[in-house]
Amino acid sequence: MIDIAGDAARAFAVLEAGGIAILPMNIGYSLTGGSEEALEKIFTTKGRTQEKLNAMIGDLAIHDEVHVLDQRGRDVVRAITVDYDLPLGTIAPCRPDHPLLAKMTRTAYERSSKSDTVAMLMNAGPFHAEISRLSLERVHPLFGSSANRTLTGTKFKVEDIEPELQEIADIVIDHGLRTYHLYKASSTLLDVENMTVVRYGACFELIAEIVDRYFGVELPPPPPGYLLDLVGDRLKQ
Repeated sequence: MIDIAGDAARAFAVLEAGGIAILPMNIGYSLTGGSEEALEKIFTTKGRTQEKLNAMIGDLAIHDEVHVLDQRGRDVVRAITVDYDLPLGTIAPCRPDHPLLAKMTRTAYERSSKSDTVAMLMNAGPFHAEISRLSLERVHPLFGSSANRTLTGTKFKVEDIEPELQEIADIVIDHGLRTYHLYKASSTLLDVENMTVVRYGACFELIAEIVDRYFGVELPPPPPGYLLDLVGDRLKQ
């Protein structure tokens, strides 16, 4: 049986000490760090371009404290992540002086924010919830990105992660095939202040229906090839 609390505690100890972890999120495996050195190593090994940013690992409690939003923005996030229990990459202005962000070095913060906005992965499964809880409890920020080389696609099984990425990880938590593997994409990134889609990803069609139904916001449709045709096992064009 999976020991979520134990696995999260082991991984967090590594991250808190400055190491790198491969973690099982429902939207794919994440390559995560808790220090400037770890994040720089992840950035370099993945082959990321300078404009790419790290995403914060956080739950609703961290979101409430770190993000600065009006009531509509907060209601949108709760509708998606709580009422409908969907994963979301939430982009919103942040409080740079919050203890979690203030603990970061300037370089780490600049690699993880843009104009004082932060992307936060929310509601990505039980393991994600537990390690987010530890992050807030211990006041230690966790940032990272998908465990894959840039432009090679999200990895939903550990064995599919490139060897060079596995080699830089000080701990790998393998929980098998991840929940949203049929999407072949990571989380949908939504700027909830401006209600704009930054990245089409897992559960986008559900997220779009929610914000249209309850908030009267019609998100633009995804590009061709977004949805998987499960009957024919082909990408829809």
